[in-house]
Formats: sequence, structure tokens, C-alpha cells
Amino acid sequence: IRVVDQWMYHSRLYAAASFVTTQARLELVQLNSFGCGLDAITSDQVQEILSSKGKIYTILKIDEGTNLGAAKIRIRSLMAVMSENEKNGIAKEEPPHKRIVFTKEMKNHHTILCPQMSPMHFEFLQEVFKTDGYNIELLPTVEKHAVDEGVKYVNNDACYPAIIVIGQLLEALQSGKYDLNHTSVVISQTGGGCRATNYIGLLRKALNEAGFENIPVLSANLYGTEKNPGFKITVGLIKKAIKAVVYGDLLMRVLHRVRPYERVSGAADLLYEKWVKRCKSQIITGNKKDYKDNLHGIVEEFDRLEITTARKPRVGVVGEILVKYHPTANNNIVKLLENEGAEVLLPDLLDFFLYCAYDLIYKYQYLSGKPSHLFLGKFFIHYLENSRKVMNALLAKSRRFNTPSSIYHKASLASKIMSLGHHCGEGWFLTAEMIDLIKSGVANIVCVQPFGCLPNHVTGKGMIKELKRNFPQANITALDYDPGASEVNQLNRLKLMLSVAFKNMKGAGESTPALGLPRTPVYQLPGDNLLMQD
Repeated sequence: IRVVDQWMYHSRLYAAASFVTTQARLELVQLNSFGCGLDAITSDQVQEILSSKGKIYTILKIDEGTNLGAAKIRIRSLMAVMSENEKNGIAKEEPPHKRIVFTKEMKNHHTILCPQMSPMHFEFLQEVFKTDGYNIELLPTVEKHAVDEGVKYVNNDACYPAIIVIGQLLEALQSGKYDLNHTSVVISQTGGGCRATNYIGLLRKALNEAGFENIPVLSANLYGTEKNPGFKITVGLIKKAIKAVVYGDLLMRVLHRVRPYERVSGAADLLYEKWVKRCKSQIITGNKKDYKDNLHGIVEEFDRLEITTARKPRVGVVGEILVKYHPTANNNIVKLLENEGAEVLLPDLLDFFLYCAYDLIYKYQYLSGKPSHLFLGKFFIHYLENSRKVMNALLAKSRRFNTPSSIYHKASLASKIMSLGHHCGEGWFLTAEMIDLIKSGVANIVCVQPFGCLPNHVTGKGMIKELKRNFPQANITALDYDPGASEVNQLNRLKLMLSVAFKNMKGAGESTPALGLPRTPVYQLPGDNLLMQD
């Protein structure tokens, strides 16, 4: 099959479809629930299995408001077509999709197109892959036409990030800028129960339908889910990528901290661009001393940037990873909030990978995981935390900046109100981020997720009531994003949240100048003791 077989019930669904193709007098009708995100993956795959043998695919969406009259018409139509096919012997078979392997020869001649996810991080990751010999091109900011292309070729019940990244790749291939005989595309594959694991399947289907069936699709993953002789994630590449993410996290943290207070308009962005160039140069040379010098220089210069003493509410933005970091996906929420008079805090990208590593430990202790899970989880956490130890020490000594808390601390916070067994999507980590923000004095939070992202609706939007019960000062609003979402409605909800934030700040006499904020203690690398639920 084209997709990754992630879920047990759907394995039986694919088996049922395969069985139907062997029976001349049997057809299949699939029932699904409105808003069931998994069916965006399974429905396309079931259709392909049936179509490959000339069978008819019928799907009925069911919810409490469904008009059964429409369902009856669909069933009658199916029966009529079955009768016609039996009478005339019509059975149009469609050939199955074939995966194009990325060979070692292709590495030397192909341009690899990479969709955007987090501009502040991916511009550094692009340089990392180039140093390993890949001619990778990071696509620019997504325009509306790219989203329209995604809507055209991707199941519209799929999550918004899939529509965005696939639409961006299709737009690039249609642009005429690239030699299609020497072009490949790459997309991340997360593993686990999240639908993001199957973005690669959605991408291949879209490429086939758009006439780009000969374009190789590369999977960027650490699980060995798909292998290509010409594309390998090596240990050296991972080490360089981690440093690139640290660069992105640090620059994102200091820029968002001082930009709302800058005395000279545009000064913070100019300083940011200066350090982006220097960091890219260091990635190319690989000089370790320059790496530490860059971290020191970034903190020092942003710590000295001339600012005002304005009072602004601080707003944390959490949620699904792409919607949180991608300006197009979240309708440029950072700029919007800053223009409305707020300071924005985006949690570090590296924390997401720490969350993934922590889940390995939990699987070993609670979900019959292997001993190797325990070892790998602790090893990756130690390595990732250690990789930003220098950054954290510099932030702790600064006048303006806070240090990120460890993943053990976040797990401890989340475990008090929910199970750490929530591993799909952002899982328990999403709740932990919100608690961590509130505990650090940032009570205003925007929780963003794609419409129909079931895991994040549970651990994000679904936890708001409990968070407000535990933290009465919490001012949290949840925003859903998809191609048809109303920007006006989103803006109104943000303004309502900000009005409460300004009111609370004024009522409490809160002062949030860019200087003198309380900082977390000097960072210490956590030990191997795992904080779990009692």
C-alpha cells in the first residue's frame, strides 16, 4: 500500500478492501465520522486498493445531523452501477503507484526541494544539508496559490500542515524553475500515531495526480521508515543539525524578547540578520570556537540593544509544530500580536525532540517497551540538553533573557494533571508547555492547532478548563487553522484575549519592561532520575 499502516482498525479496513477485490459480486461501503482525521488517510488508500481492480468505492460520512435520504441515494447509485458493470463487463483497473528510489547518482545531480516549516530554523538546516553534499533548496514563504494547490490535490479532511507543505511543493514543481528530470522533494516523517507520519503518502498521491509521478520523494526521519541509497541521515549530519536548531532557538528567543521594546524601529531585525549570516558561515566552516563565540555574541549584543521601558503583556504561543512556527500557517500571529502591543514567546523547537526522546523512556516503563528505548531516550535527552548548555549558561547570565526548563521539569508539571501516555501529535508536551509558561509568569497563551487535529484538541483545547481550574490567572484562547478559517474571527479572538491581558496587567500593576524580568536559575543538566506520575 502507498500509506504507512499506522492503526490497527485500519489494517483490517485495508484487508477488507483487498478481499473485496477478489470477489466478483462484492463491493465495499466505508462509513466514517465527520471530522475523523484518520479517515483522510484511510479513505484515499481504500479507494486506491479498490480502483486497482476495477471496484467501486463508496464512502458515507455519518454524524448526528446526517440526512439519511442522501445516504440512500448513494447506495442506490452504487447498486445501479454494480448492475450496469455486471451486464456490460465494465471493470477499469488502475495500476498501483510505484515508489521512485533516490539513488547515489541522483545525489550529485538532483536539486532537492524542501518545504518551509520554521523559517528561523530551516534556513540554518538548509546549510547543514549542503555541507553534506545535498543540493537542497528551501522553498520561500508560502503564498495563497500554494495553499490552493494543496486544497486541490490533498484530501481536504487532512490537516492544514499537510495541505500547506504539499501545496508549496506542487507550486514549485509547476513554476518552471526546475529541471523535473533532476529534481526531488523531501518531507519529514515523524513516526508514531500522528497523521504527519503519512504526509509522505499524501504527497506521493498528489504528485501522481498532478503529473509528477517520476519525482523521487525523500523521507527525513530517524526511524528508518523509508530508505534511499542516495539520502542518509548520518550521525555527523544529526550533530550539525542540532547546532543549527540551537542557533534558531536562541535567535528566536532573543529577537522576540527585545523587538517589541526596541527604541529604533527595525534595529532588532537588522541585528538578527547580521547574526544569521555569521551563523550560516560557521555552519559551512564547522569551526567549534566560532560556534561558541557566535552564541556569546548573540546574547551579548541583543542584551545591549537600546530599548524603551514600555509595559507590554507577554503572550505565549503553543500548539501543533508547523502551525506554531510557520508564519503562513498561523496567519503571521507573531507580527499580529506584536502590532497589537504584546511581547510573544515561542517555545524552543529543540524541546519537541526532547519530548520525543522522553516518550521512549515512558514506553519502556509503562508500555512494554524495550530496554533499548530506555537507553536511547536517556542518551538523546542528555545529548540534546548538553548541546544547549552553553546557550543556557549565557542566557542565565544575561540581564534580559530566560533559560528554557528541562524536559524532566516539563514532564513533572504535566504529570500532575494528565497521563504522560499521550504520545500522538504534541501529546502531553503541549499541556506541559502551557503549564511551564504559566509557572514562569506568562499567563496569556494562544493554543494553535489545525482543524481536526484530534490529539492536540485533546491535550491542547481539551485541557484549558483544567488549566484554568488549577491556575485561575490563566488567560488562554484556542485557535483552529485550515484553508477556510476566518481570519477576522481569529483576529477578534486574539483581540479579546489581549483585552483581558491588558486589563490584568493594569489591575495587578504588572510591569513588563525588557529589563529586569526575573529569570530562571542558572541551568543545570538534569540527572538520570526520571520524573513520573506518583
